[in-house]
Amino acid sequence: MLDLKLIRENPQAVQESLNLRGGNYEIEPILQLDKQQRELEGKRSQLQARSNEIAKIIGQKRKSGLTLESPEVQELQAEGNAVGTESNELQAQEKDLKAQIEALLLPLPNLPAASTPIGKNEEENIEIRRWGDEYIPQNSGILPHWEIGEKLGIINFERAVKIAQPRFVSLMGAGAALERAIIQFMLDRHTKAGYVEVIPPFLVNTESLTATGQLPKFAEESFKCDQDDLWLIPTSEVPVVNLYRGEILTAEQLPIYHCSYTPCFRREAGSYGKDTRGLIRLHQFNKVELVKLVHPSTSEAEHEKLVQDAEGVLQALKLPYRAIALCTGDLGFAATKTYDLEVWLPSAGKYREISSCSNVADFQARRANIRFKEAGKKGTQFVHALNGSGLAVGRTMAAILENYQQPDGTVKVPEALQPYLGREVL
Repeated sequence: MLDLKLIRENPQAVQESLNLRGGNYEIEPILQLDKQQRELEGKRSQLQARSNEIAKIIGQKRKSGLTLESPEVQELQAEGNAVGTESNELQAQEKDLKAQIEALLLPLPNLPAASTPIGKNEEENIEIRRWGDEYIPQNSGILPHWEIGEKLGIINFERAVKIAQPRFVSLMGAGAALERAIIQFMLDRHTKAGYVEVIPPFLVNTESLTATGQLPKFAEESFKCDQDDLWLIPTSEVPVVNLYRGEILTAEQLPIYHCSYTPCFRREAGSYGKDTRGLIRLHQFNKVELVKLVHPSTSEAEHEKLVQDAEGVLQALKLPYRAIALCTGDLGFAATKTYDLEVWLPSAGKYREISSCSNVADFQARRANIRFKEAGKKGTQFVHALNGSGLAVGRTMAAILENYQQPDGTVKVPEALQPYLGREVL
């Protein structure tokens, strides 16, 4: 959530920054409500001062010998009661205005960082670097991952549709083992790098989704349990960040690094007709997520390091990829800056997203009220939160099935995964 004080003190700069995202975002209604709320607050403060003054005068009158029944004291008490009633009415109006302001703040996205490229859409994203060109397969006739997977008997979509509906998959035999091997390999790398593993709840309440920015904007993208205030998680970023919701940490506890494997669930409501085959866009998919809560002064450096940790998985698997800096018009709702990692898929002849690594600064911490206190300093600060896929497991499998595909119809197992899978070839 954006800082109301920042909007109040720098309205033009905030509006211009929001305009870079390309949406229709207006802060003027917020400014008008904020002005009304502060005017009421001022009036209520004056009433409180008068109430205190009346109480003091009554005390002085009593000390001078007047009783509660004396007309002078009763007149003061009547005024005090009227002041209290008016103050309570103003407080209720203030509460309503604050709720209206919050309702207008929640749909506003984060402000792009100064270093985020300016652009209208994904076509204006900037390629930062490429890695692994030497590992791009040179053999022709590479089958899409879903075809080679079905030929090998390790991927079955037809039976998954029978069980559920389209955009679900069943992994069979070596396919299930490969998925499990990829997950364990990723977790081992990240825990060795200092991330503390978490297995969180896969169902979260509305407050949790609101805290990380999925609600109210992306309600249609999420699966909700009708009989409970619970939603299936779209990413483990949601429960992991919310582990610390409403807490005041110490500066010594920062940085906090977590990695988490979970299944993830998304409706893909806006992707009709896109990637209807294969493992790229499913309603249920596995992902290993990286989450950091850090001191604001280190968040930029921590973001770069998080990207390197995600890249390390691709490099260890020798999967060709490129890193992209997202422009303002393609930036995710909560992000102030994002790097996407895109892996090479030979059958498509192009790179496809496999990880999105974002710095959300204090945006989620404000919504979740996650703060920290430094010794010797007054007050608290909001932490900065970062997240990134380390990696999307199904897309990693798709990349392996294509980049390691052999002319004879087999698939080599990446050397780094062989100890986990116990075989060299599928």
